[in-house]
Amino acid sequence: MLILDFSGAYEEEGWLSFLQEERWDFERVDLRDVTGACRYCDEEAEVEIRRRLRGKEAWLRWIDSGDYHYMTKILSDGEQEPFTLVLVDNHPDDQNPAFGTILSCGGWVGAMKNGNPLLEAVWTLGPKGRIRSVDGTTDRPLGGDIDDLLRAVEGKRVYLSLDKDVLSRRYTRTGWSQGTYGLDDLKRWLEPLLERHPVAVDICGEWQPSQGATLEDLRINFETNVDLLAFIADHLNN
Repeated sequence: MLILDFSGAYEEEGWLSFLQEERWDFERVDLRDVTGACRYCDEEAEVEIRRRLRGKEAWLRWIDSGDYHYMTKILSDGEQEPFTLVLVDNHPDDQNPAFGTILSCGGWVGAMKNGNPLLEAVWTLGPKGRIRSVDGTTDRPLGGDIDDLLRAVEGKRVYLSLDKDVLSRRYTRTGWSQGTYGLDDLKRWLEPLLERHPVAVDICGEWQPSQGATLEDLRINFETNVDLLAFIADHLNN
């Protein structure tokens, strides 16, 4: 695992201590001193982030809060073959940039579509309670099944990106508007995707005390991380 530490939230939650105590194999990349990286990632910050990530590879990437979800774009730039992005999120993250072409947490999907020729398709699960393919062939309420998505990605390379803000506040606490889904809903979508062995998985959705997170918020986020990690590991080993 790769732990991208922009905010210190993982340490505040006790997540790093847990991984060490349980002997999980992970590498933490300290990015807390990188300026110009919160929500918007300016050119200098992007160069520095890429420099620190050089040579570091991991299948499962924890990328801190949703403020840094643009890291999916940076990380997926390393793919060498065509792939499909499956985004589970309460937001589509495809807004037009507010400041020129600067990379942002709300516009990175658009940046991927415009800038990565290996990106074949994008599917979103969660925004406005819907499942949607960016090409418009699917746009419907997100219920219990994702069969149309599974058919579309059969035999394809999938990059799976998860923002925990798709969950209700019972299961996660973020600094963004959240969805209404439970962990059981999320696992029902993730299970068949994990069984198809995605090329990479990244997870964001933490919340740091400096932005208002309480001890209870940190506890809930920690417990969901533990649950998700066990779930992912179990399905990879089957």
